[in-house]
Amino acid sequence: MEQVAYYIRMMQEQDVSQVSEIDREAFPTQWPAPNYRRELQNNISHYIVVCDNAVNASVSGEGGEGKLESTGMVARIRHWFGRDHRFGAASEAESGETVVGFAGIWVIADEAHITSIAVREKFRGRGLGELLMMAIFELSRKLSAQTVTLEVRVSNTAAQNLYAKFGFYPVGTRRGYYTDNREDALLMSTDNIFSDAFQERLGRLKQEHLDRWGERRSQIPG
Repeated sequence: MEQVAYYIRMMQEQDVSQVSEIDREAFPTQWPAPNYRRELQNNISHYIVVCDNAVNASVSGEGGEGKLESTGMVARIRHWFGRDHRFGAASEAESGETVVGFAGIWVIADEAHITSIAVREKFRGRGLGELLMMAIFELSRKLSAQTVTLEVRVSNTAAQNLYAKFGFYPVGTRRGYYTDNREDALLMSTDNIFSDAFQERLGRLKQEHLDRWGERRSQIPG
């Protein structure tokens, strides 16, 4: 089993350039870096990154899509993996730290809406998308969101299958939602993430991830 120092933490302003690289690599319509900087100042917006400081931070220009999915609401309006869980602000980025994936949510009332989730192409197939999803649920609970929603392209069955694994199910369709090709978006939602059934599912997925990929750390404020 490959042991790599991947860990999750809250996104910081110094991560924006790398997050923008991942955005450019992953999505048909890039979100500019200033937008991410504004998101960091937005009270309803919360972004996390998955890092690997075992590799050099210069990993741009690899090409390819490297995506799970970008949802569309932005256009509209613990420690379970390790022992380095801390309460409080995110730690300072370490020298040589590399952001290899990111995800964001907007929390409005009791709903957390996933705005984007992506992993660099060269780091795909290592369980990092699932790691980000599990961290999103943990963060959503800590922010008192009861459900998590997202939009996904109707053609992106791989992403839909991943989301279904985490308890998402279709609740509607947004016609012509994506601006690059007017593709429809499938709106998906979870049941109450505080429910025993959902937490049992999430616990099982965490254990499966741990068994396959080994220990990863979380530094999300608790």
